[in-house]
Amino acid sequence: MSKDKLWGGRFTQPTDKFVEEFTASINFDKRLYHQDIRGSIAHATMLGRQGIIPQEDVEAIVAGLKEILASIEAGNFDFSVSLEDIHMNIEARLSERIGDAGKRLHTGRSRNDQVALDIRLYLRDELEEIDGYIERLIDSLLFQAEENLSVVMPGFTHLQTAQPILFSHHMLAYLEMLKRDQGRMRDCLKRVNVMPLGAGALAGTTFPIDREYVAELLGFSEVTRNSLDSVSDRDFALEFCAACSILMMHLSRFSEELILWSTSEFKFVELSDSFCTGSSIMPQKKNPDVPELVRGKTGRVYGNLMSLLTVMKSLPLAYNKDMQEDKEPLFDTIDTVKGCLKVFADMVREMRVDPARMLKAAGAGFSTATDVADYLVRKGAPFRDAHEAVGKAVRYCIENEMELDELTLTEWQLFSYRFEDDIFAAITIDASVNARLATGGTALERVQAEIARAREGR
Repeated sequence: MSKDKLWGGRFTQPTDKFVEEFTASINFDKRLYHQDIRGSIAHATMLGRQGIIPQEDVEAIVAGLKEILASIEAGNFDFSVSLEDIHMNIEARLSERIGDAGKRLHTGRSRNDQVALDIRLYLRDELEEIDGYIERLIDSLLFQAEENLSVVMPGFTHLQTAQPILFSHHMLAYLEMLKRDQGRMRDCLKRVNVMPLGAGALAGTTFPIDREYVAELLGFSEVTRNSLDSVSDRDFALEFCAACSILMMHLSRFSEELILWSTSEFKFVELSDSFCTGSSIMPQKKNPDVPELVRGKTGRVYGNLMSLLTVMKSLPLAYNKDMQEDKEPLFDTIDTVKGCLKVFADMVREMRVDPARMLKAAGAGFSTATDVADYLVRKGAPFRDAHEAVGKAVRYCIENEMELDELTLTEWQLFSYRFEDDIFAAITIDASVNARLATGGTALERVQAEIARAREGR
């Protein structure tokens, strides 16, 4: 019956059974139990300190909540759909255990500011864990960069061979992406770590509460400044989902490259058997299922962001039941990102590189053509003239089915009188790579410095 619910005093008829199930959130928000209990203990402690409820009631509440926490963690707590959510499940059980003292816990707060608190506490905890998973993946990238420091591979634009680069330089490109992801997460934490409790349903409370004291107990850096915004704000969750979408985009790009590099056409890398599966019909197959699935899960995280944006897009202030739909996309994003980061870190660390295959590919496709143009510029030619001359040399090679390093000096001089014997040393793969010494370049010396810098900054 509605009158048996914690909010049932105004109602005379029971809630429809299907409506009860339809509106309940306990099946997914029960994961907030730890944060809900932490928040309630801090709230009760403040109520006692302010003289709003008796100190003996505070002691009973805290002891009762700790018992409930132990019961939940032991798997002995029966969650009830009729009690709708994690907040009412815990409060109802507390009142059953300690009587009227438990009924005083909700003094000076609403479920609206309570759930806003719980989500912020939960996301704060998860952001710390996600930061650790990003660090693990960064460490795997550094491991591969150090293990394969001198390995040369082709760099691509438009998926066409462009210029030779170090494989370690390619790994450090993803490290840069992940450092930006980590920065976004840490910046997001600044908006998450603001305490909404004390806003009440929407207008604050008439009781002389001390919000700053509760924030101190719970480790928040500050309190929210407007009660309406406090209960209706989910910007922090949107910001997190947006940051996760960018992170997943990076993992998806990396996945695509690993999938390509694992093919028989490339054979640049081999993923460990632990991260691949076979075919039910073709015995020879080794499928890169993990990067394929990560690539697919990127769309799932994008969808969660769009779902949450759509939920929030036209809500009037303050709290609306629509906002119950914030948790499932948020929780799913957290779970998906953590899983993808964890499996990626292990997969990348165990990946095996084929240096010979990469080097052979790096030398094909006229990858040192830009170095030839630069050579002519250093000899005094305007860059545009140098570009045209090298383009003609490339066309000549294509017509004669040869590479640039197969041209004789006489053939080079067909395209420019500036070519001399030193052209041959200027267009080796090693010379091409190590000539790029400017900050951010692929030269071995520069890459070693960037690895050291990344290690020092951790």
